[in-house]
Amino acid sequence: MNQHPGVMGRKLGMTQIFTDDGTVVPCTVIESSSVVVGKRTADKDGYDALILGFGDKREKNTSSPLLGQFKKANITPKRTLKEFRCTAEYATKFEIGQTIKLDDVFEVGQFVDVRGTTRGRGFTGVMVRYNFAGNVRTHGTHEYKRHGGSIGTNMTPGRVLPGKKMPGQYGNETVTAANQPIVKILVEENLILVRGAVPGSRNSVVAVRGANKKSGGKKSA
Repeated sequence: MNQHPGVMGRKLGMTQIFTDDGTVVPCTVIESSSVVVGKRTADKDGYDALILGFGDKREKNTSSPLLGQFKKANITPKRTLKEFRCTAEYATKFEIGQTIKLDDVFEVGQFVDVRGTTRGRGFTGVMVRYNFAGNVRTHGTHEYKRHGGSIGTNMTPGRVLPGKKMPGQYGNETVTAANQPIVKILVEENLILVRGAVPGSRNSVVAVRGANKKSGGKKSA
């Protein structure tokens, strides 16, 4: 489980950065102003975590139990809440109601994992969903150009096996873009520039945290 520090943010779109040698680096711009809404402790909950909130929400659209928690913490209601597992030492650095600054969590060159929900593409066929080649389009082939081919196994076992690649819902699922390096951090504007593309449509909410499989989420040597 990834327990590296992280924040929530909003994907603004993509841009590009020019390095000193003229190399063009495509980047995704993420706006982040996460606020600590609550904490989990090992003594009370069995694990340590920070509960972060992102995006303001009107009080009339907030349920009474959540509204009471926000008022108790003296925080305006937040639209999105997410728990970030962490160590007890890291959790003690932040107080409830505190806004997390990007330079306190990340550094330029650090590898991060960006998690978001991909764009939904609706009901699609096998050529779009799984990149199938389709059927041959010569020698009298009729109405089978975009079909997926045979799906059965004849008499034994006489049924379609589970997991067979067939048409269906494509997209609208949680995906993680792993090991993306941070190109630039704009602390005053609450912006972080991550190299490459990340899941999600424009203005969608994403979670950014230190890479789980690369150098402990820190910049590689």
